[in-house]
Amino acid sequence: MIDEKKRIIDVCCGSKMFWFDKENPDVEFCDIRELPKTEYCLGRYIEISPDTVCDFTNLPFADNSFCLAVFDPPHLKQVGNKAFMAVKYGKLGEDWETTLAEGFKECMRVLKPNGVLIFKWSEIQIPLSQILSLFSQRPLFGNKRPQKNNKTHWLCFMKGEQA
Repeated sequence: MIDEKKRIIDVCCGSKMFWFDKENPDVEFCDIRELPKTEYCLGRYIEISPDTVCDFTNLPFADNSFCLAVFDPPHLKQVGNKAFMAVKYGKLGEDWETTLAEGFKECMRVLKPNGVLIFKWSEIQIPLSQILSLFSQRPLFGNKRPQKNNKTHWLCFMKGEQA
């Protein structure tokens, strides 16, 4: 059952790695995968336990439902299906451009007017410029150039009032 009182949605939460409170009651944690606690690397474990199992390109929530959306999609297209990086982060399919564009549209659809979307992207295989060309709007702000040893970008978007 979907809790309509939650203000935040994480559309592909995975193992909730960057959340300080992995059980935050104000967040609807979503992912297409479920995985019981599993050792993915010697002595390292992962668990994927979303509140709602769903595809971020077709979210089962009404328009204008959330104040904040978090979109941290898989960023690897060249990785083995059973590789620990695929288990930990997920894997993009052959139609990744369409998938990411549809995911962005869905995040904007479920956001309330003036709602905020936080987007995270790692440029390990696909440059950020290629990803941003898939989206219907440009970010308001974020880190344009990640640190030398870290290829991760954090960007902020806002839904328009009339959208």
